[in-house]
Amino acid sequence: MPTKIADDIPRLKRWIPRLRGKRIGVLGDLMLDRYMWGTASRLSPEAPIPVIDFVEQNECLGGSGNVAVNIATLGAKVEAFGVIGNDEPGRALQKCLHDLGIEERGVIADPQRITTVKTRIIARHQQVVRVDRERREPLSAKIKERLLQLLFPALKRLDALVLSDYDKGLITDDFADRVLSAAHLLKVPVFVGVKTRKLYAYRGSRLVACNAKEASLLVNRVLADEKSFEEAGRALLAHFGCSAVVITRGEKGMSVFEETSPRHLHVPATSFEVTYARVGKAGVERGATGRQVFDVTGAGDTVLSVLAIAVAAGAPLADAAMLANTAAGVVVGKLGTASVSPQELLHALEDVRR
Repeated sequence: MPTKIADDIPRLKRWIPRLRGKRIGVLGDLMLDRYMWGTASRLSPEAPIPVIDFVEQNECLGGSGNVAVNIATLGAKVEAFGVIGNDEPGRALQKCLHDLGIEERGVIADPQRITTVKTRIIARHQQVVRVDRERREPLSAKIKERLLQLLFPALKRLDALVLSDYDKGLITDDFADRVLSAAHLLKVPVFVGVKTRKLYAYRGSRLVACNAKEASLLVNRVLADEKSFEEAGRALLAHFGCSAVVITRGEKGMSVFEETSPRHLHVPATSFEVTYARVGKAGVERGATGRQVFDVTGAGDTVLSVLAIAVAAGAPLADAAMLANTAAGVVVGKLGTASVSPQELLHALEDVRR
């Protein structure tokens, strides 16, 4: 069942101020995203690759850290929970959390692990290569117990909990089961972003979000038309035992499935290009179909973040999904890992209405 977001803009705009002040926990695989920027004007004599003349380096939070940033940028109070290495990237990651005002008491530095780092080399606003430094072995029982003992007391003060699973060894079936059981007892809704083929780790969650490729892997079938997406969404609802499933579909928007609704909701992509340069400005390209995409890095994190904070603020899932879809449209117009501010989201909604 498709929806026309333009008809709902006044109501959606009223939700944005209500996001401020909500207390959201983010549990998952913390990462550091490093960007090395340079210029490229010649090819290497050693191989058919460009030579990058280094200009600068900066870093930001990735993985579940990016979810935390997205939520904090929209005005919520965020508590991060996860495990990093006792190393230089881990200290850089903690500094990023501190600088953004994200509570980091739930972050454990484990000397036996390394901090996941994704280093992207960018030249002329294009990513040339990405280098990943990571290990995926499960947490030790001791560290897992320490993390849970930090999380459980915090649940009492949270409006929602986000599980951001990037398959780095943190969230296992038994770990997720204990987290979801504790959250259920305290009536804290849990929103899950999946990057794995695990089907039973998130039973009882409020919502599970994944992209079309991940959904296809989870149900082991090709998703080529509306019927296949409908069948996949219903299958995932049953597999996860959750209240709702959201499948993001890139330029085709997203599909929302609820346990209590016999029909799914399709939130289409905006029918014009929304880029960061255009947000809040005239000159929207109305002849386009879908968005001009600069970089899809972290767009799924933005969707998960907005879904969680909007539902925690009292929004119906349909409204939360439309807000999340609009926010993702802003983020893909930015280069690199990015988030969206309340003002940018308001401007983007205004552009949808024009």
